[in-house]
Amino acid sequence: MRNKEQIKEAISAGRAVLGIEFGSTRIKAVLIDEDKSPVASGSYDWENQYVDHIWTYSMEEIHKGLQGCYSALVKDVEEQYGVKLTKLAAMGVSAMMHGYLAFDKDDNLLVPFRTWRNTITGEASEKLTELFSYHIPQRWSIAHLYQAVLNGEEHVKDVRFITTLAGYIHWKLTGQKVIGSGDAAGMFPIDIETKDYNSRMLNQFDDLVAEKAYPWKIREILPKVLLAGDDAGCMSEEGVKLLDPTGTLAAGTPMCPPEGDAGTGMAATNSVAVRTGNVSAGTSVFAMAVLEKDLTKPYEEIDLVTTPAGDLVAMVHCNNCTSDLNAWVGLFKEFAESFGMDVDMNKLFGTLYNKALEGDADCGGLLAYNYFSGEHITGFDEGRPLFVRSPESKFNLANFMRVHLYTSLGALKTGMDILLKKEGVKLDRMMGHGGLFKTKGVGQRILAGAIDTPVYVMETAGEGGAWGIALLADYLVNKEEGESLTDYLDNKVFHNAEGSGMDPVAEDVEGYEKFMEKYTKGLAIERAAVDCQI
Repeated sequence: MRNKEQIKEAISAGRAVLGIEFGSTRIKAVLIDEDKSPVASGSYDWENQYVDHIWTYSMEEIHKGLQGCYSALVKDVEEQYGVKLTKLAAMGVSAMMHGYLAFDKDDNLLVPFRTWRNTITGEASEKLTELFSYHIPQRWSIAHLYQAVLNGEEHVKDVRFITTLAGYIHWKLTGQKVIGSGDAAGMFPIDIETKDYNSRMLNQFDDLVAEKAYPWKIREILPKVLLAGDDAGCMSEEGVKLLDPTGTLAAGTPMCPPEGDAGTGMAATNSVAVRTGNVSAGTSVFAMAVLEKDLTKPYEEIDLVTTPAGDLVAMVHCNNCTSDLNAWVGLFKEFAESFGMDVDMNKLFGTLYNKALEGDADCGGLLAYNYFSGEHITGFDEGRPLFVRSPESKFNLANFMRVHLYTSLGALKTGMDILLKKEGVKLDRMMGHGGLFKTKGVGQRILAGAIDTPVYVMETAGEGGAWGIALLADYLVNKEEGESLTDYLDNKVFHNAEGSGMDPVAEDVEGYEKFMEKYTKGLAIERAAVDCQI
């Protein structure tokens, strides 16, 4: 751990590296030193807007947010170290993936930014999935473009460049129309052999829209794909003015390829190696597994993206995870307070979570669904939180808590079983991060049982995507000859990381399978609740 004077000297000498990530509600900037540790940060809160039936962020707010988070970072640096930020060793930008930003030949925005949150491309998604024999989610850029074609939108003929939010910001800072592999994989399918857009599918798309006689080919309007460690240009004079209107920061900072939040999450959790992955479990839950080879066929439940280094990743995303579980803990809090008890929430969560480990491996026959909202993996457009038991069920506190922990990962396991059982995907370890893993050893054990795979939880996993893109920027300028991103993360970032690993318990694995049999059959109960509008 470096001391304050060493950090101050590194910042003053321009050896610090900056990462900025645009999340859905917060834009965060993180500065790291030569130790790869965060030494300063700044943030800017923002919210998407629903305008003319489109979820969007205005360009003014994007620029304001970029400047706002950087200004907050500069202030933090001055307050902590008493120095001004005048030079950087490297920088990277990341953002929420997918969506649609379209520009004309004069670089004018043609329609308001259509974010990943929009579900307005159903027809395009279905038709492209059938055409490519490859699952194309609604939020992907190519689905947005083709839906605009199907809608007969006037602007399509004028499109000369489409990109993601991270790609846009990088373009404005450097003048380079490029994108990192992970973010590119949310625009158009990637060929893992060539590490570029899939050539067959590019041709198929051009043929599909040929009768429209647009003055562009799809290859011409997509950003160039780059891998982690590739030169993505340097910050221009115009870019500096956009980032730092005070003019204090010097131009010329090397920049790594812009990435999506999935890729930066992989970097921040050391989950970029083949046969590894990570599970982020909070209000929603998603798993990402780095594959050795392509899947045998497309699955609606599985999205395919890549690591920043271009390796294929299967992603299982579920809308619901801990909301219902948290609601039940809140009920127990209310119960305790009605007896005049002063409740510490950390202790309450810890006590109840640990109590779950005393329960039967199959939850004693109890059943629950955590569907606050719909869950596409099991075919629900809306949901109803439910708790169900039979007269024969073993109804006690331990089983009650265990079933709510199990069901928080029930939809995820449905998707993961496709990978692990149908496709025979092999995983050496998964990294767990998020609120479900806060109580030591409990969520970790439940996940290990669900996917029959060792699960690791590291303290640094909570640093987030802004740290992840800062690491990718550091890799750009500090990697050794021939050093892979996996080796860089293993040997230079996570070599001293504190954390713990847990192997699956055979009894948990068997019990989870029994629970899932009941979970799958019981979806009819969930369907009835939704259909009856209860």
